[in-house]
Amino acid sequence: MVLNAFCMNTVSHLQHGLWVRPDSRQREFNRLDPWLDLARLLERGGFDTIFLADVAGISDVHGGGPDAALRHAVQLPVNDPAMLIPAMATATEHLGFAFTSSVLQTPPFTFARQATTLDHLTGGRIAWNIVTSHLASTARNLGFDALVPHDERYERAEEYLEVVAKLWEGSWEDGAVLADLDTQVYADPARVHAIDHHGRFYDVAGPFVCEPSPQRTPVLFQAGASERGREFAAKHAEGVFVVASRRNLPALRADIAARAVRYGRRPADLLFCQGLTPVVGGTEAEAHAKADEYRAQLSFEGGVVQMSGMVGVDLSDIDPDRPIDELRTDAIQSILNGVQRAGPAGTQTFADLVRAAMTGQFAVGTPEQLADLLESWQHAGADGFNIMHSVLPASFVDFVDGVVPVLRARGLVRDHYEPGPLRQKLFGAARLPDRHPDAAFRVRRAPLA
Repeated sequence: MVLNAFCMNTVSHLQHGLWVRPDSRQREFNRLDPWLDLARLLERGGFDTIFLADVAGISDVHGGGPDAALRHAVQLPVNDPAMLIPAMATATEHLGFAFTSSVLQTPPFTFARQATTLDHLTGGRIAWNIVTSHLASTARNLGFDALVPHDERYERAEEYLEVVAKLWEGSWEDGAVLADLDTQVYADPARVHAIDHHGRFYDVAGPFVCEPSPQRTPVLFQAGASERGREFAAKHAEGVFVVASRRNLPALRADIAARAVRYGRRPADLLFCQGLTPVVGGTEAEAHAKADEYRAQLSFEGGVVQMSGMVGVDLSDIDPDRPIDELRTDAIQSILNGVQRAGPAGTQTFADLVRAAMTGQFAVGTPEQLADLLESWQHAGADGFNIMHSVLPASFVDFVDGVVPVLRARGLVRDHYEPGPLRQKLFGAARLPDRHPDAAFRVRRAPLA
């Protein structure tokens, strides 16, 4: 099964308030040592990637400003995740690095150059988590007057993918790099091409300034949950990050896979990774006691701050004991519906909604029980898991030292890595398959007579 460690270069990622614990190193996010230690731990545990989330704005909807986010360190301060990758690569040999970058954040030419450079420096271990941004503050930071409308963000994403695919796949032909010491010719100009892209959002001439990296195109991750997001994932994604119930996962997977087939792809071209937060104990009672301790230490206000940012509605004045059946805000209906299904009608409160956002993916038990759970998820259609942490690095230490040996004994997690780039480890080949829509931009020149 695929294993990704879901982290963020910040103090508090998803379970707010736990950064105060003495066993947390999250306050050291500004230093390299904790990240190097984590990378080594994950490689020892057979993980495929460390999956780095990111935002370029502040959850400033709560209370009408950034004060609450600053008080509770709700994904703030946050550093650039890509900057961690070269250092972690020097501490590991096989671990992949999936980093988040929004299509609003960086011009496509600049991003393509950054990703290619990272893929070169890591020997082909890069993946890109494609996001379209949901925070209005992100848009304002990036030169927009307001958050770009949802569907337009995906229209931008489509063209962004087209531009970077032309740069990665179509600008430099295979064989363009000669590095001929006798003739002193490094590259064949006839095999390097401008892309001359002129679109609705971007004009990029090319040619690309980087020679092809081991994968050319990094492995493509996406987590769109909306109708438009699922369509985008079906066309472009290789890894799909989902947070679903075991009952709903088969239908979600079938839906996205069916859409992918319409683009000429195969269902096997997509890996579905379920988000889970393991809480491991030597006994079941110990595991539940640890989970209860985490729940007691969570910052409820921190959870409300992040929820306000997610839905774009100031939730600071809502009575936490108010039944969510009484809330009629269109912006949060999809989230409300998930919590309402978790209990009898009229019993779920706004506080339940916030707590569910922070602890709803808890998987609590002994190593054997968690191995059973992950295996049951695999039977339901999960190819792997985005493992989320309560405490960094303690949650991953518990998982690697406790759960991974059980999974390895069952033949479900590797005990060694095969050589080759990240895509080769995941799919058996380093390059995008020809049937992927982005491969259509490759230049295919007939061989010389």
